[in-house]
Amino acid sequence: MNTSESPLARRARSGKPVGVGIVGLGAHGSWAERSHLPALRAVPGYELRALSTSSRESAERSGQVHGVSRAFGTAAELAACDEVDLVVVAVKVPYHRELVETALSAGKGVLCEWPLGNGLAEAEDMARQARARAVPTAVGLQARSHPALAHARHLVADGYVGEVLSTTVVASGGAWGATTAPRGHYVLDAANGATLLTIPFAHTLDALASVLGEPEELRIRQASRRTSAVDTESGRPVPMTAADQVVASGRLPGGAVATVHYRGGSSRGTNFHWEINGTEGDLVLTAPIGQPQLSPLTLEGGRGTSTGLAPLTVPDSCVLVPHLDPRADAPAYAVAHAYRRFLDDLREGAAPAVPDFAHGAARHRGIESALATP
Repeated sequence: MNTSESPLARRARSGKPVGVGIVGLGAHGSWAERSHLPALRAVPGYELRALSTSSRESAERSGQVHGVSRAFGTAAELAACDEVDLVVVAVKVPYHRELVETALSAGKGVLCEWPLGNGLAEAEDMARQARARAVPTAVGLQARSHPALAHARHLVADGYVGEVLSTTVVASGGAWGATTAPRGHYVLDAANGATLLTIPFAHTLDALASVLGEPEELRIRQASRRTSAVDTESGRPVPMTAADQVVASGRLPGGAVATVHYRGGSSRGTNFHWEINGTEGDLVLTAPIGQPQLSPLTLEGGRGTSTGLAPLTVPDSCVLVPHLDPRADAPAYAVAHAYRRFLDDLREGAAPAVPDFAHGAARHRGIESALATP
C-alpha cells in the first residue's frame, strides 16, 4: 500500500510536528496515560493536541490533568479536528473497529492498540478499509521495537549463535490467574477478545518472529485449568472463559524448533524466559513479568568456549529514545521506540518497520489458523 502521499506522511516529511489525538486517554491510570502519553512526550516530532474519553465531562477533566486543551466527548469530534493528523485508539478491544472506522472515514492516519480487532474478521475489515483509503496505519505490537529485541535481532543476523537450532519461551501472563482486581474482569471473558492468547502470547510471538523469522507449521493448543478467579476486593469468584494455558510449537525458517508456553497468573519461579540456542552460542532474554512489550528486558549471551552467560549491553545505535529509562519507564519504553520508528517510516516512505494494519490482520490470521481443534 502506497501511503507516501497521504497528508500524514507529507506532514512528517515537512519537519512540522505531527498532531496526535488519543482516544481513551483518561485522567487516572489508563493504559494510554502510562504508555502513550510519556512516549509521545519523549519523541521529537509529535505533539499531543487532543484527547477524547467516554464523555465530554471526563474528557475535560483528563485534559486539565494532562495539559491538553482540546478535549472531546466523542472520537468523531476528535477525528474531525484539523489539528489532529494521527488518531491513537487506546481503548478496550470491542470498541476498536468502530473507532478506527471513524478515524479512517475522516482521512486520518491511525495507530490502534493490539489486538487490532475482536477476532480475525474485524481485523481483516479494518485492514481493507485502511488499504482502500491509502492512509498510514500502525498496530500496537511494540515489542519488536524494544532496543533489546533490536539488538538480539542484529546478533542473530550477524551469526552470534551460529545456526539457530531451537528457541524456547516460558512465560506467565500476569492476569488469568487465581485472583483478579475488579478492573481485570474484562480480560477473563473470552468474548472481549483480550485473552492470554491474544495479548501476551501474540505480543511474544510477534517479537519472536521479528528476531528469528515467521514460524512455520505452527500449532497452538489452549487449555482452561482454571474456570474462575477470585475478586481481590469482594472475595467472590468471577467466571473465566478465557483459557489460562497456551502452548505452541513450530519450525523456524531453516528448520529450527520453536516452542512457546504461556501460563495464566504469575509464577514464583520464571515469569519470562526466552532462549535462542545455536551451533555457536546462546542468547537469553528475561523479564520480571511475562509481557515483553511493557517490561524491562535483560539480554545475556555466551558463545565459543564460554561455559556461561554474560550480560550484553544494548548499543547506543539501538536506543532511539534516550530520554526514557528502560526500567523506570518500562510501560512507555517500547511504545516510544515504535513511535520513533513510525515517524521514520512516514518520512522515508520505505517498507514499514512498525507493524501496520495489514501486518496486524496477518498476525490474527496466523494465530487463528494455527489453533488446534478440540
